[in-house]
Amino acid sequence: MPTARQALLDAALRALDDGPWRTVRMVDVATLAGVSRQTLYNEFGTKGGLAGALLRRAADGYLAGVGRALTAPAPDRPAAVALWTVRAARQDALVKALLTGHWAEGLPRPDRRPGSRGRTGGRPPPAPGELLTLVRDRMAAVSPEGTAGRCEIALRLALSCVIVPVPGDDATDSRALHLVREASRTAGAGPPLRGAGAGRAGLSGPSRTAGGR
Repeated sequence: MPTARQALLDAALRALDDGPWRTVRMVDVATLAGVSRQTLYNEFGTKGGLAGALLRRAADGYLAGVGRALTAPAPDRPAAVALWTVRAARQDALVKALLTGHWAEGLPRPDRRPGSRGRTGGRPPPAPGELLTLVRDRMAAVSPEGTAGRCEIALRLALSCVIVPVPGDDATDSRALHLVREASRTAGAGPPLRGAGAGRAGLSGPSRTAGGR
């Protein structure tokens, strides 16, 4: 059974699917979750607190997926993270915004003003540069044969495919893998990475996480 907090966050995402964040009402979120409005306010304090919690959950879900991708065989880890990044951003508009810093109309946005921590119920979600650094460092930590610089290149190549996708989801995925493979080969980062159609254990599509919808 989901907790009241989980149910409220899920309800907020459903409300966001039906309209822009500015039109989402706290009372409607509570009704969708099947809890009282007071429970909602007890959990998040304000609508800004609810937005901050949604964004933090999206970031945490993306990072959890990075952790799963890093269980791939060592030569495939940059490709696995690249593929997860492209797919996670495609599946969840909040993840895409967190990775790119581009907030589409109608999405909740992080409040990074001084003193906002109290209004939004906790730490703000990581900015794009902070998120990239977290992923890069995690990749470098489990890939002793690589360097932080090479790991960052793989992630930035994935983000280029997020920002300017190739027509067709599969084509975008394949392009991301190709770019990472070529970059690794040029840098002499070890054995060739497997392509999009092979060795799917480390490169399979992600299941939905707390950051996805």
